[in-house]
Amino acid sequence: MTRSIRGSRRAAMLLPGIAAAAGLLLSGCGAGQISETANKAPSIQGVNLQAADGKYGVRSVLVAYPGVEGYRAGDDAVLNAVFFNETQNPVTVTVTSSDAREVVLTTVRAATSPSPTGSPSPTTSPSPEESPEGTPSPASPSPSPTGSPATEPARIVLPPLSYVQLNTEGDRVLQLIGLNEAVLAGENITLTFDFGGGNTITSLAPIAVPLTPAPPPSPIIERHTGYEGESSHG
Repeated sequence: MTRSIRGSRRAAMLLPGIAAAAGLLLSGCGAGQISETANKAPSIQGVNLQAADGKYGVRSVLVAYPGVEGYRAGDDAVLNAVFFNETQNPVTVTVTSSDAREVVLTTVRAATSPSPTGSPSPTTSPSPEESPEGTPSPASPSPSPTGSPATEPARIVLPPLSYVQLNTEGDRVLQLIGLNEAVLAGENITLTFDFGGGNTITSLAPIAVPLTPAPPPSPIIERHTGYEGESSHG
């Protein structure tokens, strides 16, 4: 009996010490995880797709955030995506969508170009009369007024062992023209990426959601011009 009682007392004295040490270890691990994750940027929204056993693909496919009211039928939307080519040969990828009238590649052109004197001058092409022997000068595939965006079918040439990134911050953007139906943030749009040679990917692309919650609506303040019980006197 004496030995068992002493053993019980000794175990009771050791348990608080073990619990305290475990608490210190857990707090140390937790602090390390918090400080590490606090410096990490949030993960990018979007889906990653691959074709031809990973030789071609699209990463971070995401439709731009439409605002709290979403996209209406007939609206246009910007598509963010990174296309990559892991082969030794160039490849052209064509983008289409069954949920939009068409998908186009829009290039924003500079309105002016520097002149030899350093002052900006409009970018123009010589007219047929100004060309030698009256022959027309070469024209761009998608002529447009100076400074306005030029659009063409969504066909992106990927150099060998390289990638092409298209988003709202670049001078070229992918646009879905004329959405068939109204869609909200968090819903999906069907996209098809054709790399040629039977390497086609069809997938749902999410519509971006805001990274921060929307502000609460402003309170409605009712204003009264008179007081109850007020009566007019003649």
